[in-house]
Amino acid sequence: MTSDDLRTELEKHHSESYGWALSCCGRSPVEAENVLQDVYLKALEGKASFNGRASFRTWLFAVIRRTAIEERRRQWLHRLRLARYEKSIGQRLCGDSPEKAFHCSEIREMFIGALAELSRRQREVLQLVFYHDLSLTEAADVMGVSVGSARKHYERGKQRLRHLMKGVEVNDEAR
Repeated sequence: MTSDDLRTELEKHHSESYGWALSCCGRSPVEAENVLQDVYLKALEGKASFNGRASFRTWLFAVIRRTAIEERRRQWLHRLRLARYEKSIGQRLCGDSPEKAFHCSEIREMFIGALAELSRRQREVLQLVFYHDLSLTEAADVMGVSVGSARKHYERGKQRLRHLMKGVEVNDEAR
């Protein structure tokens, strides 16, 4: 199958593919779009190739399903690593005093809730820049996006966090 034929088939089945991706991603439009984009990249880069043993649509739906499973596993592992990291940071910052620990845990819970409100890309770029001390250029490389896209997610993420955390006072004595 030539590259042009592949593109034609992908375009022909796009609506159905999106519906199937939604189903595989728990009805999350953002996740379904990301999975579908990954599937298209796999197909166009030759990482997933149609061999003609089944219909194109059957093959495409199988690739979507496997990619959604891979994405779900990747996100689960990411959340697990993030939870471990947050726990270790909390123990280092809050010390031994019960009052300090309680205050830190309240703020941390509010912050984690605010982070959950951000898009995946906004969370990723903020974590890479703030927690891992990467530049925006380095973060863009890690995320596989352009520097302009990383910068936009970074600015929007900071603005959204500021809005969500408005009114939260950090007591310096609790640190």
